Amino acid sequence: MASIALPTPVRNAALVAAISGIAAAAVVLLLVGSWIVAAGFFAAAIIVIGALIAWRLLNPVTNDASRPVDWDLTRTVAEAGSDALAITDRAGRLVCANDAYEALFAGFPTPPGLPLEDAGTAALADAGRAAWRDGSAHVDRLAARDIALSAQIARAGDDADMLVWRFVTAQEHDLAETLAALLAGPTGDRLGGSGIMAALLSPDGRVRTANRVLRARACGDEYDAIEGRDFARFLITDSRGLVRFEREGLEGTPLRVLQIPFLDGDDAPVLVALLDDEEDAPALGASASAHVRSLVSMMPFGMALVDRDGRFLQMNDSFLRAAGVNAVAPPLYPGDLVVREDKAAVADAIRKFAGGATHSTDMAVRLKDHPDEPVALTIAGARGLGDAAVLLSLKDNSEESRLKREVAQATKMQAVGQLAGGVAHDFNNILTAIIGHCDLMLMRHSPGDSDYDDIQQVRTNSNRAASLTRQLLAFSRQQTLRPQILQLPDVVSEVSNLLKRLMGETVRLDMTHGRNLGPVRADPGQLEQVVVNLAVNARDAIVSANARGGGVLTITTRAVPASEVREMASDILPVADYTALIVQDTGTGIPPDVLPKIFEPFFTTKEFGKGTGLGLSTVYGIVKQSGGYIFADSKPGQGATFSMYLPVHSAPAATRPAVLKPTPKPVDLWGTGTILLVEDEDMVRAVAERALVRQGYTVLTAENGEVALEVLAKHGRPDLLISDVVMPQMDGPTMVRHARESYPDLPILFMSGYAEEQLRRSIDLDNVAFLPKPFSVQELAEAARDVLATRRHEQDVGKS
Repeated sequence: MASIALPTPVRNAALVAAISGIAAAAVVLLLVGSWIVAAGFFAAAIIVIGALIAWRLLNPVTNDASRPVDWDLTRTVAEAGSDALAITDRAGRLVCANDAYEALFAGFPTPPGLPLEDAGTAALADAGRAAWRDGSAHVDRLAARDIALSAQIARAGDDADMLVWRFVTAQEHDLAETLAALLAGPTGDRLGGSGIMAALLSPDGRVRTANRVLRARACGDEYDAIEGRDFARFLITDSRGLVRFEREGLEGTPLRVLQIPFLDGDDAPVLVALLDDEEDAPALGASASAHVRSLVSMMPFGMALVDRDGRFLQMNDSFLRAAGVNAVAPPLYPGDLVVREDKAAVADAIRKFAGGATHSTDMAVRLKDHPDEPVALTIAGARGLGDAAVLLSLKDNSEESRLKREVAQATKMQAVGQLAGGVAHDFNNILTAIIGHCDLMLMRHSPGDSDYDDIQQVRTNSNRAASLTRQLLAFSRQQTLRPQILQLPDVVSEVSNLLKRLMGETVRLDMTHGRNLGPVRADPGQLEQVVVNLAVNARDAIVSANARGGGVLTITTRAVPASEVREMASDILPVADYTALIVQDTGTGIPPDVLPKIFEPFFTTKEFGKGTGLGLSTVYGIVKQSGGYIFADSKPGQGATFSMYLPVHSAPAATRPAVLKPTPKPVDLWGTGTILLVEDEDMVRAVAERALVRQGYTVLTAENGEVALEVLAKHGRPDLLISDVVMPQMDGPTMVRHARESYPDLPILFMSGYAEEQLRRSIDLDNVAFLPKPFSVQELAEAARDVLATRRHEQDVGKS
């Protein structure tokens, strides 16, 4: 008969129940003295106790698992690292993610359904299934929003019912990937030709890649069997501590093993180099030194060798680049690279490691040429490297620093733009009141009166202030644009005569236009302002460089295809087709400390009273509001270059419309009817009310949207509703929606200091007109008359 194996919990329950039953029967026998009663208690105890224990074993309740997971704590821990982390459950739901994940993917999409390029989503899904099956998985060469990524997925949780997704940007792995590719290619063969065997190991000691010589020595005919294997298994050690390849045996050539640190972190890959160390050759011979120097020179990361006296022996090209060293006149000591305050610390560390310290250390130092940007200097003791006693490693973070500066600058520009837009909006309300009261006073005075000239002067200066606010709105991308589809050479041609007059006799103007330029969509008037502002700044730079002139201003337009943008590898400029406008001068150039600030409003290097500092900030705002990008590049004494990129419009270019003479408007602005005026600024409301009353209208006023609805309920439908857009309690568009529930055809005129197209994107209302602030009394009267005239015309057409 075949035996049946009971589950472990049931066997345990039976054993415990039997023991408990015997104990219960013994107690009853002592108390009663009857074997029959004791046997009954024995059977009952086995059944009851066994059932309870089996149920308990088959339905365990653990203290830890029964408690809900503290996801706040988990997310706090995840925030400690810079990697993007997310956790999904068995049902594929996103249960936790950190801020780096949100920033990388612009939200919280659930992996593997992430916005990845090419076949990245499918590769990530395959890796997720492999992680459920095997416990972990890894996938490289992913890309999200032009950012290269790698993903590490691990199964986790007490019940292994969670997946932890870790996304690492390629910045951390570029070095390792580059080195792996070099070792597997011709560079690895050149190392082998110099007698250097090299391998890149994962943190657990397994081989990621190796050059051809090491593969042949370690594996023999099994040439491709080295990846993924434990590197230590290829080596043996004899009684004297000499290391050899395991397949060559104890008769093989001894090896010198060098471990080279080039990445920080416990999970960083390790570079190992092996050199033949003949027993009859000196341990620190010239041959070994030559091998080491050849290896250091080929490394794609910054490395340098220092002797026991603290002098440089060698610096590879990457180290020279990272440290900003002139290869013609290199420094003698490492301390010569850093600022004066860091010299002593670097010298002490070099001295300690040259004296025999074996571990490594990282120091944050400030280079003499870049004192504001600390860099990481790794110092390690070196043994068996010939004359070298200390190994230095310096990461070239110039690109990373540049990107940080650009991000910080973009963030600052956005914040300043929001501030400038808010200030301009509020200032427009003040200017509206000033200009309006000036107009009302001018109506009571005639030319020749004692006060007429003074009032006119106040009005003129108010208009100048209004021009400044328009420039602020241009910088903050809140100005009103009238975009058209046009060609950049046409815009430059329109202002060429003006530019020649502005340049004068001493500055030569050269214009070059490329072929096959794509059309762009922008406001031609604003683009003309961009060209003029850039040209005027270039002229001033040329004149300051040479008081007698003689400089050249070059304006170039050309097509920039997507392939060229891709080769530029810009972190800011998206890959697309552009039409570029390049303005280049032969002036003094822009100092490095000034270059990041040139687009900021009110920043100027000109003398007091010779500039407002709004020229380039206006250029910046117009270009950004047109969907383009602008960059400034300059070297002191070599002039400056401004490059503007506007995206090519997909629609075919249209011929620029001819300028039509405006139809003369009737002089008579007198009107009739009732107008409801809604404005939260008392001074603007007062001047607008007086202006409309003088034109013959009956005016009802309200200080916000709620009061306006009460006025409508009390007085009924007006002929026209004039309202500000942004108001406290209830804004203008919300109030209009409520009003049109009762009066669907009510004419609306919005007043605002913000851009009309910006407001139209945010206001989903039809048949509304806009009046930009600041406005004059006449402009307000004309706008009210035009809206009412349009409404009456529509009514007449409807009746006919």
